[in-house]
Amino acid sequence: MNLEYGMPGASFEGDEGRRISAAVVAVCGCGAAERRAREAATLAGARISAMLAFTDAEERLARQATLDVILIDAQEVAHGALEPTLDAAVRCAEETGAQIVAVFTPDQIDIIAARLFGHGAHLLCDPSLAEQVSALAVAGRRMPMAFHDAARDSESQRLARLNQEVARIAETLSRLTRNDSGGNNGAVGDRSTAYDAPPLQKPTHEPEVDAARVRDVIRTRRLRDRFFVNGLFADPAWDMLLDLFAAELDANQVSVSSLCIAAAVPPTTALRWITNLTEAGLLRREADPLDRRRVFIALTPKASRAMRDYFAALGPTTPGRA
Repeated sequence: MNLEYGMPGASFEGDEGRRISAAVVAVCGCGAAERRAREAATLAGARISAMLAFTDAEERLARQATLDVILIDAQEVAHGALEPTLDAAVRCAEETGAQIVAVFTPDQIDIIAARLFGHGAHLLCDPSLAEQVSALAVAGRRMPMAFHDAARDSESQRLARLNQEVARIAETLSRLTRNDSGGNNGAVGDRSTAYDAPPLQKPTHEPEVDAARVRDVIRTRRLRDRFFVNGLFADPAWDMLLDLFAAELDANQVSVSSLCIAAAVPPTTALRWITNLTEAGLLRREADPLDRRRVFIALTPKASRAMRDYFAALGPTTPGRA
């Protein structure tokens, strides 16, 4: 089946003024997923070049020569059928340069993350139609010219703010991990503040931090949600760093789905933060040796050192201040 959809005014302009739409191969598990894919592609100004069932996807993706986006809607698909399709999509994306957009449910987070983290995929957990349209628009932007689409501008602005926040956190942690000579190794310089905090003294020994204290900080952060509007104090990056640090101190491993819960934001938002923090060098992925459908997330040595130095700088009598 070869279906094509397009929206005038929401496509690319080629060198000779001809319209170019992003070619999307959609892999869907049911009729409802196909309808969602068609609608999202239409609104994103893309065209469905092929609509595949999961039973055929592995073979068909292996034969794809050119395409721009692979859309996988796994919301009604069993894990056993999903794994080979995800692997085939990764191989196809590596060969063709296509972007992957994956739509899935919360119980599929770990298997999706195990296959697609590190491959630049757009991960959408129980997304709205608008989120799916935006992801397709952004994924299609790898073509020579940009979409003339308002959804693109909204998404790019949101991603810009997200990147700025990641940069802020990385800068803060960088200040806590200066080298012994006091330099910043070429990193972004210190940002001036409206108050004068005491200068940080790099510990001369391994800072001792109790996991219970970190858990207390996490509990006080969650306690605020009982008294204020949900999302008012959303800080998923810091919540994830705290949770991973506590797990490290307790010698526990943290799955992607568990970390998404700790972030206290929608799963799609949490997954985006995990990706950005990984790219910023603060998080690392660890394969589960007993289950290839799952990966664990942990702090990098740099982030772990920064967390220890941070709690040492707070002092022993400031629980809940983090």
